Amino acid sequence: MREKVAQLLESALEENKSLFLIDLNISEENQIRVILDGDKGVTVEDCMMVSRAIEHNLDREEYDFSLEVMSAGASEPLTFPRQYKKNIGRSLKVKTKNDEKIEGELTEANEDSITLKWSAREPKPIGKGKVTVQKVATLPYKDIMEAKVMITF
Repeated sequence: MREKVAQLLESALEENKSLFLIDLNISEENQIRVILDGDKGVTVEDCMMVSRAIEHNLDREEYDFSLEVMSAGASEPLTFPRQYKKNIGRSLKVKTKNDEKIEGELTEANEDSITLKWSAREPKPIGKGKVTVQKVATLPYKDIMEAKVMITF
């Protein structure tokens, strides 16, 4: 069943190249759960299109299943370079594998790494007090434990 669902999902995503799969999970009870993201976001219509593509092509006589198609939640961590690319210009909260925490604006994302920019208050090189400095860090994906978009209202 997984192979059939994956095939149907792949052809549905071919229809709309801006959508991409984050996760496909099929439980032992045939509960199908599809999580999507998109370069331009994911609409309810996108979810319905993918849902129909799967549901209308799976035989209920052969499989008893439930189907849930959803977009990646705003609070979900980013997992793929494509997700980072669509969030350039937004603020991220990143936790690295050596437990460093960085909050900054995502200025660049490629296939290997991301670049963050942020302001920090540091002691003046000479004299008392602090000065604001601009920081930039390039982080390879392999060094990122978790990265989330910071939602501001």
